[in-house]
Amino acid sequence: MITDLVQISRLGEKKREENKRLRMHMKSHPVADRRLRRIAETIESEMDCTTCANCCRLATVTLREREVESLAKFIGVSRQVFLQDYAEVTEEGLILKRSEKGCVFLEGNLCGVYDARPKTCETFPNLVRGEGSLVSRMWHMPDRATYCPIAYNTLEAFKGVLGFATHK
Repeated sequence: MITDLVQISRLGEKKREENKRLRMHMKSHPVADRRLRRIAETIESEMDCTTCANCCRLATVTLREREVESLAKFIGVSRQVFLQDYAEVTEEGLILKRSEKGCVFLEGNLCGVYDARPKTCETFPNLVRGEGSLVSRMWHMPDRATYCPIAYNTLEAFKGVLGFATHK
């Protein structure tokens, strides 16, 4: 299992097109969601995200309306203050603001609002949990495999289990 973030970045970028082909392969071939989810669960359970927190440094966190209320209450500010100081509207929708270190709530490698964190954060990288089928969530995986050890190692495991030809 590869956990070094420099290696993950380098190999993930090198395999980006291959991972896009894997996504298409999974869309066009019958895939046992449950079997692949178990593989992802095993890999996820072997990782300690607090030693990495790369998702908090690099990924965008979209917010749902109810999460705005929950987070504002959790940090003890009004909805208006939360929206002004901690969120912004982009073409992706409402997102958490970022600082030079990443997510505005990132404290070292820990989440300062962990108990009230958005669903996006709770289910990341969306291999084990998330909306829709695993195949439908594969859209983001080629990107996530460039910075998330769980995503990178899970995609590599999927290739082996699915008999996916990695060379083209």
